Amino acid sequence: MLVLAIDTSGTGCAAAVCDGATEALLASAGEDIGRGHAERLMEFIDEALGASGKRLEDIDRIAVTVGPGSFTGIRVGVAAARGLALALGKPAVGVTTLHVIAERARQAEPGRPVLVAIDAKRDEVYTQCFDALGEPAGPAEVLPAREARERLSGFAGIACGSGAHLVTAAEVSGQADRIDIAIVARLGAAADPASAKPKPIYLRGPDAKPQAGFAVTRATTG
Repeated sequence: MLVLAIDTSGTGCAAAVCDGATEALLASAGEDIGRGHAERLMEFIDEALGASGKRLEDIDRIAVTVGPGSFTGIRVGVAAARGLALALGKPAVGVTTLHVIAERARQAEPGRPVLVAIDAKRDEVYTQCFDALGEPAGPAEVLPAREARERLSGFAGIACGSGAHLVTAAEVSGQADRIDIAIVARLGAAADPASAKPKPIYLRGPDAKPQAGFAVTRATTG
């Protein structure tokens, strides 16, 4: 099974082609671009396909990061994955950024439970626990840092992510929040398309909100 993996959940924009049966990464492309994911994503998809020697029609499944992360970036990636899946008649699956970061830490130190905590700013963290087999041990949440510390300070395992030091005294892995596109592909290959349909996970609303008092009055016809 050939998997096309897509990540636009943060400042990076990446795509990769992976053999889901062997977990071999055939090719990847991407950059840390900050903004402009919508303009660059298809370029990176084409580059990854070309380097792998595969065509878009050869792809059996699309995997995409669904957050938490950049509100706009997540929308771009999920929309692209859904559109490609519809055009190709192939399934698309969503993979959370928390799961990807946890899996990176678990690969470095297998056999241990993992706590992921991403600094969400505003004195909050995105957090989720995973068991020693890499399966979610609880829901993904956004919590005030103080509440997260009260609940998770006694965690026994590996802590990782940019917000790990804010919430626990457990051993903190050196892994950053960078998304490994190869892990996105591998988790996507193992996901169940029936239960992992790509749907954005925002956990909280967007930072940019309409300003009250500046709505445009609609013209009425009488």
